[in-house]
Amino acid sequence: MRSFKHPAVWVMCIALLSPVASNTAMAQNTVQIDSIVALVDDDVILRSELEIATKGIVDRIRQQGGDLPPKSLLEKQVLDRLIIRRLQLLRAYQTGIRISDADIDQSMMMLAQQNQISLMQLRQVIEADGEDFAEFRQNIGEEMMTERLRQRVVNSMDPITETEIDILLASEGYSTGEYNISHILIGMSEGATPPQIAAAETKANNVYQQLEEGLDFASAAISYSDAQEALEGGLVGWRDLNSVPVVFSESIKNLRAGQMTTPIRSPAGFHIIKVNDYRERSQVLATEYHARHIMVETNDLVGPREAMEQIRDIHQQLIDGADFAELAREYSDDVSSANLGGDMGWFLPKAFGERMEQTLTAMDDGEISEAFQTESGWHIIERLGTREKDVTVESTRNAARANLQQRKMDIEVEQFLQQMRDEAFVEIRLDS
Repeated sequence: MRSFKHPAVWVMCIALLSPVASNTAMAQNTVQIDSIVALVDDDVILRSELEIATKGIVDRIRQQGGDLPPKSLLEKQVLDRLIIRRLQLLRAYQTGIRISDADIDQSMMMLAQQNQISLMQLRQVIEADGEDFAEFRQNIGEEMMTERLRQRVVNSMDPITETEIDILLASEGYSTGEYNISHILIGMSEGATPPQIAAAETKANNVYQQLEEGLDFASAAISYSDAQEALEGGLVGWRDLNSVPVVFSESIKNLRAGQMTTPIRSPAGFHIIKVNDYRERSQVLATEYHARHIMVETNDLVGPREAMEQIRDIHQQLIDGADFAELAREYSDDVSSANLGGDMGWFLPKAFGERMEQTLTAMDDGEISEAFQTESGWHIIERLGTREKDVTVESTRNAARANLQQRKMDIEVEQFLQQMRDEAFVEIRLDS
């Protein structure tokens, strides 16, 4: 059976159990019904949903060769995740976020392309894995809704300024390396009382003691962690220390692979972080291109078809031996390069969009392209040369910007989810 890459969607299938009667129950004229394990605002989570989601997590842990936590702890973790997910879906719906069938179709197409299979083959793989295709599509749509909700939170953040980047790069604690980390969070609600804080600290210390005595970190995360990545064994992945809060980076930077921090206090609770691996950043080189081009712009006066006919006529003149620079001066609508004979200078291929990049990278030096279209109009480009450029400084600044963005995003999203959870009506009926 062919395996494929699932998107970042953990199994949360909604499957209402049909009334099923055993022989004894039928004799007593009764039926077995599903039960409610949690009330979430005006919605409910059913025992069947919890069992299906838990089975998905158990299957994944077994495939990865991990240790299964006690069933009661695992069910609690899965139910907490179901609750957070349900709250996000409710909030997304309330705020007008909608996912169309076309959106889901596009996502499914991308998933199939990533796995180099057709949509029909994708469906066959999903059903061969025992999943209902309609429910899989529903899960995709729900994940897209929650992602758009989180993106709204991120979009509301203030943009990163150049001054912030300068300050980060100039700081003594700025790290050029990357750490692969895992994380356990013993969470606390906002405004926790001293007894609640003490209870969380005691629990964190107890988990840390179990880890010291040999408990597998991933198993501990699945059993005890309140973090979003708990059911993934606490794995966060590769992170630049500049993208995590300073209180964490200071505790991590001197650790070697396999070591972990003692419990660290933050407003969200108590954290235990393990370093799985470390790598240094190296010099970053990029290929620059030297090219010249001719552009016929599309506008209110020149439509796409007329522009296409003009650029094809120009291309034919080039084939017949006309001088590229003279044609650029006479016909090109790119005011920044026309007077230079179409010379664009040296630039990174991404600077002028994906279509230009694709065309340039497929050419040889001295070659003139066929006419091609972009959002600006129709183009002909001649590749004059390439060179390697050290872009380490630019890359470092871009990485610093991304790190600051990631740090703010993590905090904003975590606070948003916690606030949403605190404000919601949630009644857990797991024991019943």
